[in-house]
Amino acid sequence: MITVIIAGGSGTRLWPLSTQDYPKHLLKLTNSNSLLQNTVSRVERLTKKDHILVITEESHVEHVYKQLDNIDRKNILVEPGRRGTASCVLMGLSHIKKSGLPQDEPIIFLWADHLIRDNEGFTASALRAGELSKGENKLVFIGVKPTYPATGFNYIKQDGPVDGWFQTFHLEKFTEKPDKKTAEKYVTSGRYLWNSGYLVGSLSVFENEMKRSSPDLYQDYLKVCDDKDFINTYLGLKSLTIDEALSEKVKDGLVMPVTFDWMDVGSFSDLHAVSTTDDSGNHVWGNNVELDSTTNSYVRNEDTEPVAVIGLDNIVVVNTSNGVLVVNKNYAQNVGEVAKKVQLK
Repeated sequence: MITVIIAGGSGTRLWPLSTQDYPKHLLKLTNSNSLLQNTVSRVERLTKKDHILVITEESHVEHVYKQLDNIDRKNILVEPGRRGTASCVLMGLSHIKKSGLPQDEPIIFLWADHLIRDNEGFTASALRAGELSKGENKLVFIGVKPTYPATGFNYIKQDGPVDGWFQTFHLEKFTEKPDKKTAEKYVTSGRYLWNSGYLVGSLSVFENEMKRSSPDLYQDYLKVCDDKDFINTYLGLKSLTIDEALSEKVKDGLVMPVTFDWMDVGSFSDLHAVSTTDDSGNHVWGNNVELDSTTNSYVRNEDTEPVAVIGLDNIVVVNTSNGVLVVNKNYAQNVGEVAKKVQLK
């Protein structure tokens, strides 16, 4: 299997930890390794090291080189400018087509900023998705069985089962992030999965699907494959997500539900949910932190000044050299918009 890890994005909802210069996937959030380092370590179970590709943006590449000093630099592909995940997929496919990697090998595209601790479950699921795509010659989408009615994730609706394959389904449709009531209906129905964003298929499967479902994207792919003036060609691409450019247009895809502990750590509320806590439900990171009559809170100090939190519940306090954040966890999704305003000043 060939793995392509997309290491982009700004993770603004985790400001001031995540910034434009040092985004979420480079951060050490749950252990002594960054999310990117954990992702590379995870996919090393799937394939040989020279079959691992990482796509990152030019402004972050030196950080990526430093964190991934065990990956050959020719396998770290650099966007000349951020152009959305659809363009990253085109860059990965183009590199595979021209680099001599096996053309019939299943490819999995995945994201550097997801948290998965069940590495064995992930490995087994990814390999099975590769077998499914190869056997049916179709694009496979990996969906996570929801454990609660999340409103921060997109969903995939599955259709009927695929003959000859246990617990695999035809794709019915993709849906946007639902409100709470709709998310509850999704979970109760048993037909909806969280959209992990992981796509699996061989080079020919991706090429044929683009021709069939997204001819404009296929034409962009041909342009990227042409080495003439790559930088200007790439910078001329529309900034689209792979979901809107391809996935949502696929009519004959397959869905494989998985149960490993996937989490897109998109907010401090998510981060607190996957962090260890004390008897009062608090997670404390860093030195010089004092709590008094405080419960169910995430407090992180990455600077030298002391931080004291008194008489509060359900809050996030983050102190860094980039800024200070204090937010009720119920409003954690709002951090991104505020961070954009702060960082423009």
